[in-house]
Amino acid sequence: MSDEWRVTSDKLSVPTRKVSSRHPSPVTPHASAFTLIEVMIVIAIIGLIAAMGVPSVFQIFRKEGMRRAVSDVQQLMGDARARAIYSGRTVRVVFHPAEKRLEIADAPAAAAPVPLAGALASNPGLASPAAAPAGSPGSVVLPDNVDIAMLDIDMLDRGADEIASVDFYPNGTCQELMLVLHSRDEWEKITLEFSTALASAAPVTR
Repeated sequence: MSDEWRVTSDKLSVPTRKVSSRHPSPVTPHASAFTLIEVMIVIAIIGLIAAMGVPSVFQIFRKEGMRRAVSDVQQLMGDARARAIYSGRTVRVVFHPAEKRLEIADAPAAAAPVPLAGALASNPGLASPAAAPAGSPGSVVLPDNVDIAMLDIDMLDRGADEIASVDFYPNGTCQELMLVLHSRDEWEKITLEFSTALASAAPVTR
């Protein structure tokens, strides 16, 4: 602030004071805000986008469950094949269809390679092997939303059996297997080729 005195003729002028404001008024003539209608429109758009995205998220989760199930089963089959070859012993993958569980177990010493593809060999005298704990590296439990739709071993339907098994032999062969997994509108088929004991997966066209 400053005071200035000006002299005009013989008279003294009234002192003038220049005042500068350091704090502008918080209220401006051009201030604007969202109206209630604009806020409601934004909320409606957000809700519409969320409603469109939720089904896609659920679909991704369903597909992820099927992919994981197929991957886990193939991994288990590969582990059984490798264990049979490297150990020089027959290794068995045991199915518990009602529990949707698979596990690796040592086969009885009397188990021998199946000489021909498609031989109708059941598993006489099959005893329940020592079970691997669920979720262990030698055991697979299918997700809740994935079911066993078909289980054929050596062209025999074993899906209704309490226990079924596929043997992997030290010479790199195995029993034939066709396993179909189902989850809502998804169907995946896992097969074992007896001459190579390799598992392959493909979608089922209905």
